[in-house]
Amino acid sequence: MKLHNYFRSSTSYRVRIALALKGLTYDYLPIHLRKGEQRSAAYLSLNPQGAVPSLETEEGALIPQSMAILEYLDETYPEPPLLPDTPLARARVRSLAYAIACDIHPLNNLRVLNYLVGPLGHDQAVQGEWFRHWVALEFAALEKRLAAEPETGRFCHGDSPGLADICLVPQVVNGRRFDCDMAPYPTIQRIHEACMEIAAFAEAAPERQPDAEN
Repeated sequence: MKLHNYFRSSTSYRVRIALALKGLTYDYLPIHLRKGEQRSAAYLSLNPQGAVPSLETEEGALIPQSMAILEYLDETYPEPPLLPDTPLARARVRSLAYAIACDIHPLNNLRVLNYLVGPLGHDQAVQGEWFRHWVALEFAALEKRLAAEPETGRFCHGDSPGLADICLVPQVVNGRRFDCDMAPYPTIQRIHEACMEIAAFAEAAPERQPDAEN
C-alpha cells in the first residue's frame, strides 16, 4: 500500500494510526500542503479533490477521504477491530468520530484557515480565534458525552482504542498547537493520554514522520 499524506494533516494522522494499530506496512509518500504539492497535475490526476490522505491499495485502487480509508482498512484487515460488535455500539462510536470529522475538522483544515488570512484578509490572531472557537464548541459537547455515558472506558468506547480515538487524538494535537485551553476537557485529556501510551499512536505522531518540520 501507498499512503499519500502530510505529516501535520490530522486526517493523514488518523490513517497512520489505523495502519500502525493493524500492523500494516506501506510506502509513505509525502505531499507538502504548504508548498501546494496537492495541486500539482500529477497529484490531481490521482485525487481530483487535491486533498490528503489518499491510499493506494495493494490492488492498485485509490481511496481518498480518511473516514472511507479507515472503514476500508477495518473491513479488509479486521484485527484489531476499530468498531465494536453490535449495531448500537458501532453507531455510538461513529457518532463520536463524526462529531470530530464532520463538525470540527472541516472548519479548521488548512484550506479554510488560509482562506481566512488570504482572500478574506484576516490576520493570524483572527485565524487562531476561529480555530479555538470551533474546537471549544464541539469539545464541550464531546466532553459531556464522554464523561456521562457509561460506555466510555479507558478509551472513547470501552477499554480498547477504536475509530473515535483515532479521530480524537489528532484533533487534540492540533488544538494544542493552536493554544486551545484543554482544562475544561479532563475526560478528553485522559483518553488522549491513554492513547499516547500505545506505540501505534505515538509512532503516527506528526513529529515522528519523515517529512516533519518545525
